[in-house]
Amino acid sequence: MKSHLISEYSIERDYSKCTDCGICIGQCSYNVHYRDVKENKILSRDEHCVNCLRCVVFCPVKAISVRNNPNAYKSNFHWTHDTIIDIKKRAESGCVILSGMGTDKPYLTYWDNILLNACQVTNPPIDPIREPIEIRTYLGRKPQSMEYEYDGGETCLASGFYPQLCLETPILFAAMSYGAVNLNVQETLARAAMECGTLFNCGEGGLHPKLHRYGKHAVVQVASGRFGLDLNYLNIGSAIEIKIGQGAKPGIGGHLPGEKVTEDVATVRMIPAGTDAISPAPHHDIYSIEDLNQLICALREATDYTKPIAVKIAAVHNSAAIACGIARAGADIIVLDGVRGSTGAAPKVIRDNVGIPVELALAASDERLREEGIRDEVSIIAAGGIRSSGDILKAIALGADAVYIGTAALVAMGCTLCQKCNTGKCPWGIATTRPELVVRLNPEEASQRLVNLINAWNAEIKELLGAMGMDSIESLRGNREQLRGVGLQDHELKILGIRAAGN
Repeated sequence: MKSHLISEYSIERDYSKCTDCGICIGQCSYNVHYRDVKENKILSRDEHCVNCLRCVVFCPVKAISVRNNPNAYKSNFHWTHDTIIDIKKRAESGCVILSGMGTDKPYLTYWDNILLNACQVTNPPIDPIREPIEIRTYLGRKPQSMEYEYDGGETCLASGFYPQLCLETPILFAAMSYGAVNLNVQETLARAAMECGTLFNCGEGGLHPKLHRYGKHAVVQVASGRFGLDLNYLNIGSAIEIKIGQGAKPGIGGHLPGEKVTEDVATVRMIPAGTDAISPAPHHDIYSIEDLNQLICALREATDYTKPIAVKIAAVHNSAAIACGIARAGADIIVLDGVRGSTGAAPKVIRDNVGIPVELALAASDERLREEGIRDEVSIIAAGGIRSSGDILKAIALGADAVYIGTAALVAMGCTLCQKCNTGKCPWGIATTRPELVVRLNPEEASQRLVNLINAWNAEIKELLGAMGMDSIESLRGNREQLRGVGLQDHELKILGIRAAGN
């Protein structure tokens, strides 16, 4: 069958600059560039290009440019170029189209329609250079009341605390499993988490022995596949996260292809090498809040009641009711992962059409928990498309205690969002387990980039808080009076619990 597909990108090579060094050939894992023997020069296969820009960055003479193919299909408002391409791909393959990272649809972002407040005249701002602004964050169930006792004339706290996570920033690194990403990526996240005083999530693929020394900065995940799970694994992290759902693919499980299950990945996951690692859509022991409570209790018993237990769900239509159920099931932390959450591989139709934006789920869940008087019994982590310090503060004002970042962390390492993680050929050495590509990511250098990002965002968060006249991030948590909406409908403002700009 002759393909009717046209290439998405067009590669232009300036032969007046090209030195025929061949670096572009070595750097490209998609076999775009090749040396033509007859013409004795380097040529390119446009149809293989994914616009990862690896060749552009590493070309020593900057002779390569990648552009969108000007020969796009004729499109209109309803039948767009991408829609036509997707139909042709399905018609030629008969397969479900997979994609990596998160959705790229523009209509699912609310952060850009929300603005923060600032002090003017009646309420003085705070200069973070001259005055301390606290962004330390505690996650976990808070006691409803405190009891004190007197001992020798001194007042002592008599009531105990539930296990807490103390973070020096309201930013955590989202779950990325070993196999979906390689060990260098996980080590990068672990190193950065340790230096920044926060946590990384090892995902559902177990925790590699090399990373056990970072256990105090790890969240270990229990997912439906139960990969790599044993008593040592549960006790080595600072917290446990039960993954029920994921924003990029609500309602379906996970699938790590056998070719990515190397001997090392297989050992950590406790499965045979070369076999597909399939996570079922549901947990086969959880079909109700009572079942969830039993698993939470079992994990508490296994860890001697020393670890906070988080439950992660995808943001869906009834997230608020589910969040209340999770809180009443005994969880310490709820993770809400919105429709813009990323993944190593997901059906494109699920990624782009299922779930809701985290902004709406977050606001609705925070409001419902407050109405039921159980907001302090659980912390909320928002996830799914957090791009900036502005997004973080808006999430906190909507009710989050902290946020997970995933895509932003990968971009800091080198990812260019070509959205081809599912191929396992990531030329930047991130979403791949191929040895020749894995070595391209240096954990020492990449972790420094990530630390720089977190430090920059921490400084920006303090600037924004100071502009609002707040000396603590606690003052902003759930404070929606500091938010205004622009270009939003009345029902959207109502769900978000904010007023329109100008009011």
